Amino acid sequence: MPLRADLEAEVAAIFLAGWDVRDGYVVPDDDGVGLGNEAVKLGAAVLYADLADSTKLVDDYKPAFAAEIYKSFLHCAAKIIRDEGGEIAAYDGDRIMAIFIGKTKNSSAVRAAMKINFSIRRIIDPAKHAQYPDNTYEIGHVVGVDTSDLFIAKTGVRGANDLVWVGRAANYAAKLSALPSTYATYITQQVYDVIWPELRTTDGRPMWEAVRWNAFDDRIIYRSNWRWRVS
Repeated sequence: MPLRADLEAEVAAIFLAGWDVRDGYVVPDDDGVGLGNEAVKLGAAVLYADLADSTKLVDDYKPAFAAEIYKSFLHCAAKIIRDEGGEIAAYDGDRIMAIFIGKTKNSSAVRAAMKINFSIRRIIDPAKHAQYPDNTYEIGHVVGVDTSDLFIAKTGVRGANDLVWVGRAANYAAKLSALPSTYATYITQQVYDVIWPELRTTDGRPMWEAVRWNAFDDRIIYRSNWRWRVS
């Protein structure tokens, strides 16, 4: 069959077919969702951690050094996410996407974000300076967190497919992680309103600043540079 005819037939079938949607209680893996119009509905907090200014990193420094920064950042983020009970959904170049479920999903995701900030400033930076004392590169990063129901389906073709995470949390968390790296963590108000008190204030001092998100109807989001110690 010619390629165009094949594509037209497959796209028509996608729009015509009904959906088989089931509630999820665990984060599905690739084998947990079929390639047809099958989906899992799951309430989750989504975390996106993004290495900032990576274009400048690869333009201005040797590939081996850039790779060391990528590997260190993604390794620390992944280990922290798993330690906080999250599941890694995807790696995308210089960023990582994670899913948190359960009663503490929002607090666990936010604490993971703050631990990622700690790992950069107290683990990666000192190691980089020890190895390259004359190197002036400073790591920047941003983590975004949002929470909502997700509609999880499989996309692609047989032999080359992946899960697609459809829902506000996946979209907003990714966009929050693209905000200026002058702040390390951005979360939505829906997340801020339900996180543990110890993640909001310390010794009576607020850990977050409320600001308007100009790109999205001036809704309130929260930003912070606070860290949570990794022990």
